[in-house]
Amino acid sequence: MKGFYNRYLWVDATGKSFRIEPLDDEILGKYLGGKGLSAWLLLKHQPQGVHPLSPENPFIVATGPATDSALHGSSRFGIYTKSPLTGVYLGSYSGGKVPERIGRAGFDAVVVTGRCNRLSVLEISPDGAAFQDETSLKGADCHAAEKALYSRYGSKSGALVIGPAGENLLPFAGVNNDLWRCSGRAGAGAVLGSKRIKAVVFTGESKRELADPEGLSQFARSVLKSKKDHPTTIAYKTKGTPMMVDLLNGAGAFPTRYWRQGCFDGSDRINAAAMSSRMDVRPRACARCFMACGKLARVRDGRHMGLKVEGPEYETIYAFGGLCMIDDITEIAHLNDLCDKAGIDTISAGNLVALSMEASETGKISERIPYGDAEAAADLIRAMVRREGLGAALAGGIREAAKVFGMEDRAIHVKGLEPAGYDPRKLKGMGLAYATADRGACHLRTTFYKPELSGMIPPDAIEGKAKLLLDFEDRATIFDTLIFCRFFRDFYLWDELRTIVRVTVGLDLSQEELQALASGVADLVRSYNLREGVTEADDTLPPRFFTDPLPETGAVMKPDDFARLKEDYYRLRGWK
Repeated sequence: MKGFYNRYLWVDATGKSFRIEPLDDEILGKYLGGKGLSAWLLLKHQPQGVHPLSPENPFIVATGPATDSALHGSSRFGIYTKSPLTGVYLGSYSGGKVPERIGRAGFDAVVVTGRCNRLSVLEISPDGAAFQDETSLKGADCHAAEKALYSRYGSKSGALVIGPAGENLLPFAGVNNDLWRCSGRAGAGAVLGSKRIKAVVFTGESKRELADPEGLSQFARSVLKSKKDHPTTIAYKTKGTPMMVDLLNGAGAFPTRYWRQGCFDGSDRINAAAMSSRMDVRPRACARCFMACGKLARVRDGRHMGLKVEGPEYETIYAFGGLCMIDDITEIAHLNDLCDKAGIDTISAGNLVALSMEASETGKISERIPYGDAEAAADLIRAMVRREGLGAALAGGIREAAKVFGMEDRAIHVKGLEPAGYDPRKLKGMGLAYATADRGACHLRTTFYKPELSGMIPPDAIEGKAKLLLDFEDRATIFDTLIFCRFFRDFYLWDELRTIVRVTVGLDLSQEELQALASGVADLVRSYNLREGVTEADDTLPPRFFTDPLPETGAVMKPDDFARLKEDYYRLRGWK
């Protein structure tokens, strides 16, 4: 089939061997690439019930038929495995320049199983796989590891690396690339660390054969012409995701003081304007992108003067700014930098620090960790990575920390994954999204905050909400099979996705057929989660969202409303 290499690479890290496996058109036509293909591979190669950190748990890297094409927003790849944080499906995505190098290695997916006998680097090329012992990089942070690898493999390679957190098997360790890009959520870095692989380096100059190269080029040109000056593009280019701070705080849905409040009085010191006033900020884009949502920022003054980081993004600001009540954007940038170099997810790290602050304030722990204390937060991050002191409890993830603190009734997570910065007591659709998302409390499987905040559907509406969410989720699933950046969701609607599928793989599918394909992928991932022990009862929200109204607005998730949303969703999905 056009748009694919029609092959994947299976790698055994134990025996340091590999084999090249064919992919037939039936599988690719049914699931496309990325999320669909990887879910099929995960079910094929992972034994049921395997421990996430065992050698038998596959670590999968996949691209889609749009990757390394001229399509805008297409420089993306996905990592898929069984999560050490949740014990269920893990799919995490990243952008930058590296996705195109992954595509040039000549495979639709790479499946890594087994465990090296010592710390190694895995090189993937069109000819297969090769291992090199790399004990010299043991303990190196993500930035140092990347720089060392590029000095060896050259600028035409692409490196995925883990930091000390991945080596130490923290279940919320990520896999980093392009210095500041992260496949952060749910612990893929720990899975790679369990295989004693410090990095995966991709080399080669292969190219997929596309179905209609000229049609693809024409489409890409038309998108650039019509969307490069679109208000959405300008907003992301000038402000980036930190613009969401004011939007969520104004809506009363900005999680604050470890989910006690929906507004933060210090928001004007951590928003997009604060970034511009305290830091030198310039747009930074992934390959094949005119949106340039990334913000390469350098701190102008204060104790972190000279610090350079891409970000902080909105989710990092919410986690350390709102939840921890740290009201200095430069301090959040510093915490962002610590997490990036260590290789840990900032959402999980911020939630864990905030849980510790709440535990300290309520007398659950003896340590003094006040809300708003940025240095205490930094110390906790370092302690987590080293698994020392209080950090040893936090290093086990939110469920383990809550158990140690005696706060299982207060901890906020779904299936072990903490929500992003959109309070579902105010945004009811996000509550449904968190409860039913395949990897835990994930905002990216639907990005349903978009229609709720934009007025497409009222935030507190129940009627018709599950149906609209399903449309957003199905379209996002197609994004994850092709693979595209979420921020092109306003530009690539169903008609545009039909065109993209036609010019890349050559399938002329109707909207209904695309939706059926997306539904098939959702069912496949659901079958994986059911196999691994997920039940309908797990698709729920933390009790506090049902019992503790937000003080500013009185908003709460009523149990009957949630039950109706979930019932509607299951019925529409055909899961009942």
